Amino acid sequence: MGLLETTISGRKRRSNHAHVVAELGRGIVSGKIAEGSLLPGDSELSARFGVSRTVLREAMKTLAAKRLVEAKAKVGTRVLDKASWNFFDSDVLGWRFESGLDYEFIEHLAEMRMALEPAAAAAAAVRASSDDIVALYAIAAKFDDLSHTPETIAQVDLDFHLAIARMSGNPFMRSASALIEAALAISFQLSSPAASPEKIDEVAANHLRITHAIASRDPQKAIAAMRHVIEVGKGRILSTFDVTLPA
Repeated sequence: MGLLETTISGRKRRSNHAHVVAELGRGIVSGKIAEGSLLPGDSELSARFGVSRTVLREAMKTLAAKRLVEAKAKVGTRVLDKASWNFFDSDVLGWRFESGLDYEFIEHLAEMRMALEPAAAAAAAVRASSDDIVALYAIAAKFDDLSHTPETIAQVDLDFHLAIARMSGNPFMRSASALIEAALAISFQLSSPAASPEKIDEVAANHLRITHAIASRDPQKAIAAMRHVIEVGKGRILSTFDVTLPA
């Protein structure tokens, strides 16, 4: 289950392993468990969460893969500095999202989208098949519906941007999809374009402009259209913070 789906549905993972990973991961990312600190030993954590040592060890392996902790013999499991955390991981992004939104987080997220998605759109303009473009037009057409709710328009938005990542032909673009989901989850919660018919029309027109640019095999127009969509989305989110955008 991705970050956007989790945000919309409110459902959480329920296995013992997922519970331990989520509780410790959330504590680390929120700062309740300090960077550089040692986690309690296996016996204490097993008792706290009511899980076997096998489950606990698997949870620690998962946290280590996300670069949140590192286990060392005769030392214990230490929480890594924030610079080491894998922010491309959907869980890490989700815990950061839950710990509170601020200007810096939104700005950094937009910077990464700006670095990746215009390039994906340009690559799609060169590499997409005719079937890909037909499918993208079909998704873009779904924006044009004044009955959209925040949930439905966020899902269409996600489908559209993930389709372009796939059409780019670059597997690294698709692997960065967690960043797109995080941005759309924020939009869903704070500033959905479904709030008014005018905003729905604007979003529909902006995404159709990207589709036309890709269909016309014009990488530069695709880049410009994608950059515009990201800037508009960022501005809409930051307006809820009463923040003046940098020049």
